[in-house]
Amino acid sequence: MMFLVLEAISFSLIVSLNNYQRVAFVNSSNDIVGTLYERFSHFDDYFSLSRTNARLAAENASLHKQLEFRIRNQEKYPINRPDTVDAPAYYFTSAKVISNSVNKQFNYISLNKGSRQGIKPDMGVISADGVVGVITNVSPNYSTGLSLLNKRLSIPAKINKNNYFGALVWDGEHANTADLKEIPFHIIVNVGDTVVTSGYSSIFPEGIMIGTIKNFDVESGTNFYNIKVELSTNFRTLKYVEVVKNTKQDELKRLESNNVGE
Repeated sequence: MMFLVLEAISFSLIVSLNNYQRVAFVNSSNDIVGTLYERFSHFDDYFSLSRTNARLAAENASLHKQLEFRIRNQEKYPINRPDTVDAPAYYFTSAKVISNSVNKQFNYISLNKGSRQGIKPDMGVISADGVVGVITNVSPNYSTGLSLLNKRLSIPAKINKNNYFGALVWDGEHANTADLKEIPFHIIVNVGDTVVTSGYSSIFPEGIMIGTIKNFDVESGTNFYNIKVELSTNFRTLKYVEVVKNTKQDELKRLESNNVGE
């Protein structure tokens, strides 16, 4: 027992004092945690076979929906076609959600794809139903990101019918609603209006579904609406997603960095 204690102390000192070992330890930890999440995901899948059988028809319909969604996106955002050199080019990588929280103020998602599959920080995550979140950290085979249900995340969004744009942030209360900010009260807004990504970022293409307006009022003492949005993505049943890569993101970031401080 004493030998094991001394071994643990030695290992702790190596990791805390050696920067290289510390980085290696953190990366290894990410892989280990990712593997555990994936194993638990498979474990849960095994013991929910009876429920899965009852949902096979719905799952099949969902897969068809994802396929149509992917084809639609690739048609809307062409990849390396010579006749669309000026258009942004996007790649879509399929992934499975292996960890997901919805009941905290700062919720995260974990995926079973990482740097070996081309995943990097600042890539968007979407589902067949709409926006899911943004990748923040990656290891070779896994990635984690801010869920849309995270108060630190702000998504550039717009009302689809009139193109008025603002920022969508989670209200921190319910897993199916968020707030659309900075929309001036002089424009006409209706319950049921569609809210989509504005395209004013290098992360999400324009026009990705976010949700619909649930209710609204005018914010006291301001010229802006309080708009509550019903999210199109069901985060409680989220299983399969697409990670969005903008192949021109680095170029845009370099250009925009020159404007800092101006």
